[in-house]
Amino acid sequence: FRDLLAARTEGRPAPLGKRFVARLIDTVVLGALTAAAAVPLTGRAVDHIDGKIDAARQTGETVTVWLLDSTTAALGGALLGVFLVLGVLLDALPTAKWGRTLGKKLCGIDVRDIESHETPGFGAALRRWLVYGVLGILVVGVADVLWCLVDRPWRQCWHDKAARTFVAG
Repeated sequence: FRDLLAARTEGRPAPLGKRFVARLIDTVVLGALTAAAAVPLTGRAVDHIDGKIDAARQTGETVTVWLLDSTTAALGGALLGVFLVLGVLLDALPTAKWGRTLGKKLCGIDVRDIESHETPGFGAALRRWLVYGVLGILVVGVADVLWCLVDRPWRQCWHDKAARTFVAG
């Protein structure tokens, strides 16, 4: 009887509350690790900009100091790279291997392929993470995650649709 009940519930979309808590946990972990990398990178960028401003002051003339240059762009790019690599390590790889991230494991939900209901492959898990991550950086991520409120029947967000996955309860 237990196997029959599990088979029925594993193909159902997860409750939105559990999905929210799982995403919150995953976001806090990713944010904390990214912030740990951001502190030294930001410090280097601030020091670089301060140096440029000091050099401009010493000229005694009115000059334009560009805050974005090759150094600050490279530091920003490094931070973006850290964010993307951590996302792959914390989201895409666990999703492809186990069907769940840390947050989803703690909440008892997992990601499934929309057709087979199996754990998605690495390509789908990576596509899912990249759509989520890029939309989040572009601040369109709010619309992405809110989409599941109106989507029927699988309650998919845009990143789920891109990867052909859903979150099962």
